[in-house]
Amino acid sequence: MEKVMQTINEEHKGERLDKVLSSVNNEWSRSQVQLWMQEGNVVVNGQKVKSSYKCSIGDVIEISIPDPEELDVVPESMDLEIFYEDSDVLVVNKPKGMVVHPAPGHTTGTLVNGLMAHCKDLSGINGVLRPGIVHRIDKDTSGLLMVAKNDLAHESLVNQLVAKTVTRKYRAIVHGVIPHDYGTIDAPLARDPKDRQSMTVVDNGKHAVTHFQVMERFKDFTLVECQLETGRTHQIRVHMKYIGFPLAGDPKYGPRKTLDIGGQALHAGVLGFNHPRTNEYLEFEAPVPEYFVELLEFLRNNR
Repeated sequence: MEKVMQTINEEHKGERLDKVLSSVNNEWSRSQVQLWMQEGNVVVNGQKVKSSYKCSIGDVIEISIPDPEELDVVPESMDLEIFYEDSDVLVVNKPKGMVVHPAPGHTTGTLVNGLMAHCKDLSGINGVLRPGIVHRIDKDTSGLLMVAKNDLAHESLVNQLVAKTVTRKYRAIVHGVIPHDYGTIDAPLARDPKDRQSMTVVDNGKHAVTHFQVMERFKDFTLVECQLETGRTHQIRVHMKYIGFPLAGDPKYGPRKTLDIGGQALHAGVLGFNHPRTNEYLEFEAPVPEYFVELLEFLRNNR
């Protein structure tokens, strides 16, 4: 069992403990932290507390992270598009429509099932259902993901995400014609209290920043490149909706009448990071998938 120590400073004074811990490590969800607390794996100054505990300056938090359970994910042979692989890390191009890791309702056919068949050496930090997964993209978003093959690599890549040194650029097609060429959206995100399956902009949400650049304008749509400074759930989808330009095809955040393309037009095209062992900067680029190319041609022919 791994033990992690955290001391509360001025920044987190008065905040709920579960919120603080989930913000310290973006791989720890709030529900995961709450479960650890229920199981007695989180103590404050040596004492068990509730997840609603309000932090004070100087509080010493000790988190005992349970050892990963024996993996119970069925390996499935898949034709994965591997962009890079060595003994520490793997970069894969996930197709649109594929779920990243098993979850209720999606126990097979996920990227993790394919990875388990492709290689047995995946980091165990994220436990049973998410071996090697450092970050995720939505089911209907295509593009590049980095996968850790051991715990050293996993910790390094997560630390780079926290430090905001990972390059993540996406191509997206949005409703509306954006008048300006560049923009930055700095708006905090959290679960929508009216719909826990959705995210929304709220004053007390987690810090979230998206930079965008217009690549091409059409009659009623715009092609943009979005670069993530932070990586919150559904960040690009919510941020673009927030400024009035929701993603085309997005069933959750898009307008009622949108393009029937089986989900949002979003592709994680560029991924760059420092190699966890050599510290060499690596960057990869995956072209947009065929449906995206066809959609762009359609929009160009209907200006």
